[in-house]
Amino acid sequence: MSTYYRPLAQTDPCRPSSALPVAGGWSWFKTVEVMERGRRGHRLPVGEVPSDILDRLTGARPPIAGMQWGQPHVMGILNVTPDSFSDGGDFDAPDAALAQARAIAEAGADILDIGGESTRPGAETVPDKTEIARTAPLIRALRGGGVTLPISIDTRKAPVAEAALEAGADLINDVSALSHDPALATLAAREGAPVCLMHAQGDPAVMQDDPRYDDVLFDVYDHLSARVDAAVAAGIRRERIIVDPGIGFGKTKEHNLRLLTHLSLFHGLGCPVLLGVSRKRFIGTIGRAPEARDRLPGSLAVALHGIMQGVQIVRVHDTPQTIQAIRLWQALGATID
Repeated sequence: MSTYYRPLAQTDPCRPSSALPVAGGWSWFKTVEVMERGRRGHRLPVGEVPSDILDRLTGARPPIAGMQWGQPHVMGILNVTPDSFSDGGDFDAPDAALAQARAIAEAGADILDIGGESTRPGAETVPDKTEIARTAPLIRALRGGGVTLPISIDTRKAPVAEAALEAGADLINDVSALSHDPALATLAAREGAPVCLMHAQGDPAVMQDDPRYDDVLFDVYDHLSARVDAAVAAGIRRERIIVDPGIGFGKTKEHNLRLLTHLSLFHGLGCPVLLGVSRKRFIGTIGRAPEARDRLPGSLAVALHGIMQGVQIVRVHDTPQTIQAIRLWQALGATID
């Protein structure tokens, strides 16, 4: 039976000398929760945790796409699609997309995530040529216009990623964790491109029909661990991999909440962790906000929760507001002795 170790992350400025950093970052821990399937977890002091596990939980992650991991990062979302769940149709016109990309950069985002295919529940697959036409010219125009912000291409397909990389993208963000198109892993390895591997149960068209797990927390962790190993076997260096538990992708409200309340477990994979919760349905359900655009307060609350658990990247629609919230959170911590 597999044993899992979750660092009980804290960010209080009164940090004991015996505490250890979570992934070399701003949060710290002095105990872990030891967990097994079907059993109640128990606490263990860091001094009793196996050294190889501690190395994985505490080690500073190498930079990816120029991003250092000593502070949280904001990934600004730009969907150039007509049918995304929150902003579909807002930025599918080239001029509108270019203006929004510049606005995200000027707001202070650390990375821009550009997607040309909606992966909302029920979404259908977009032809490669259509997805390329939506994304590659925009990336090329941004680079030609002097935008130096790192850019990730949100795609499951090798031809789309290849065109984006040629246009100036820096990272491949794949919601299928390189399982939709086997050629994508080969491309990433050949080009030395970093990747973000996300967990999703099922294709977007059917993923929310009836998602089920033995235990969503351990099932998602094991899946991501296996996908990281597969990426490494394909020639992608582990230090160039980001992981994402895939909140809302083939998961119920209860599944999402279990993952979010145990987020620090995913640091055990030894990779930077990305959290994408912005405007998602469970926020509207809990916060009584049926319309996606009314879910900013809930989105901020969950993003800050993730950051306090040591999550290195939050993927958001509302870039300026998220950056403001993070700055206030950081300032409050910095002013306390």
